[in-house]
Amino acid sequence: MIKDKSFLVSNGVNVDKSLELFGDMETYNASIQDFLVDVPEKLKKLKQYKEVSDMANYAILVHSLKSDARYFGFETLGEMAYQHEMESKANNMYYVMQNFDSLVAEANKALKITESYLGKEISVVQEPETQTVVKDKTILVVDDSNIVCNFIKKIFDDTYEVLVAGDGQEALSIIKQNMNNNKIVGMLLDLNMPNVDGFMVLDYFRDNGLFMKIPVSIITGEGSKEIIERAFQYPIVDVLNKPFNERDVKRIVETTLVFHETNV
Repeated sequence: MIKDKSFLVSNGVNVDKSLELFGDMETYNASIQDFLVDVPEKLKKLKQYKEVSDMANYAILVHSLKSDARYFGFETLGEMAYQHEMESKANNMYYVMQNFDSLVAEANKALKITESYLGKEISVVQEPETQTVVKDKTILVVDDSNIVCNFIKKIFDDTYEVLVAGDGQEALSIIKQNMNNNKIVGMLLDLNMPNVDGFMVLDYFRDNGLFMKIPVSIITGEGSKEIIERAFQYPIVDVLNKPFNERDVKRIVETTLVFHETNV
């Protein structure tokens, strides 16, 4: 049985800040279950990146952990992940090595609070479902955070088919498989992802003339002027900065789909 939100508040969780994104406790409760699934897998991959000194992908993944923690009000974890992000971007392996155990401990603390709040324990990391078959009008959401993907998916479940991809490579695979059925009517694309990032996807769209067929809007936590200016060098529709709420997501999807309708 789900506990009252006062349990979270008493454990230092900034629930009120989270509700700026999720809107109500029902949505928060449904989404926080993804946090239990996502975080252990992120910690496992962060350990692997640390062990091979892959600071580039470490920075990208710990950025995602930071966002997830902040979404659900775990501010201490969010701040620690932010410090790891900054230091790994500076290629400071010493900092990452010295502070990794503390990051893991804080993440496990957040998981324990979440498990107690929900009254259950999730110990097995679930693999995301493979999604390649498109039905009717479809939106493709590309983000390395399952929290973000599932949040957007819940918003549009009754309106559109929502396909999700965890990185640019998976996104391009879905697009290629569905190139001839004209069902994908818009894409929300994160820029900062491991393997194939958002800019590589934008390059593919430009080189293959896809922007008119599948309009693209950016969803990103990278709010620097240089990054945004670089994104607008491509014929994208709009940029939505994280964190965002349901109203923001609906607005940018509507804007993106209007662009599609005027070009079909």
